[in-house]
Amino acid sequence: MERQLTSQMVKNYAKSIGADLCGIASMDRFEGAPKQQDPRYIMPRAKACIVLGFRIPRGYFRGIEEGTFFGAYNGLGYGNINQVVSPLALRELCCYIEDYGYEAAPCPNIFLGCSVRFDTQKHDPNLSVPVKEGLPNPDILVDYRVAAYAAGLGEFGYSKVFLTPEFGPFQRFVILLTDAPLEADPIYEGKLCDRCMRCARACSGGAISMTETETITIAGHKVEFGKLDVQKCSVAYMGGNIEYNPFLKKDADLSAVPKTYHGTPVLKKMVGLSGTYGHNPPIEGARGCMRECYAHLEERGVLTRSFVSRFREKGTKPWKITPEMRRAFVESDGTADENEE
Repeated sequence: MERQLTSQMVKNYAKSIGADLCGIASMDRFEGAPKQQDPRYIMPRAKACIVLGFRIPRGYFRGIEEGTFFGAYNGLGYGNINQVVSPLALRELCCYIEDYGYEAAPCPNIFLGCSVRFDTQKHDPNLSVPVKEGLPNPDILVDYRVAAYAAGLGEFGYSKVFLTPEFGPFQRFVILLTDAPLEADPIYEGKLCDRCMRCARACSGGAISMTETETITIAGHKVEFGKLDVQKCSVAYMGGNIEYNPFLKKDADLSAVPKTYHGTPVLKKMVGLSGTYGHNPPIEGARGCMRECYAHLEERGVLTRSFVSRFREKGTKPWKITPEMRRAFVESDGTADENEE
């Protein structure tokens, strides 16, 4: 039997099970969404879309920011949030909503994309078939940034990465659809991104255009961001720029890397620690779209959360592997440093 369930109850419970952010969108806000991204096809009787945000702790980026330890962001800030933390929270919230007599359909941030091409991120009708006339191909790939915007959690940055007033670009999202009649949150009206273009300038793949933009409409609001070259982003993400990848083998020849999704399989073979960083690793560490953006937002004082120290101290320049450093590595004989015990 149905019992009273309010938006505030859902938000309180979501926070109690590990979500750092929770916003609610009404389903009409997805009007105009591409068929392959429209969550209303997943649960036609849904009345609300609950969006949960999970922060990526600042310290997960510290080792990459210093160029000394890359495993935390790779394992904890990416895989663990997407595949462990958020799915567990989704299950708990599903059960909580069911206890009030409503149904809840979870959409984890685990890329299934059975009808989406890996190289272009676009729907390919040759990869799956609709099960009934009029339906999209399985699997529908909901844009979690659009859902977060529709739920009032923040805004799109110029890089197309989603920004919240609490954590800037440092979070990941999942969604849950429900037939519970929950009250929707207002669309965020703040102004976090000032179009400084630091994200585009710092991107190691040059994937964010500084001159071309794209526009979409969400819930009647025009949203604009820089045009993103997905292939350049994907190759850079896995360490396709020799200046920002300390794990390349001595004989690595990046001229052989194809400009396709993740540069696979060629780029994978060039990463020295293939066991640890060989499975589509985020070696680039979101240098422009997340780290550079966060540093700028913190400098401007627009985030609601503050720290004792800055993420990037004033005057500090991000590391870069020079040709001289690379040459010294290639010419070294592989012996341990004499000061190393």
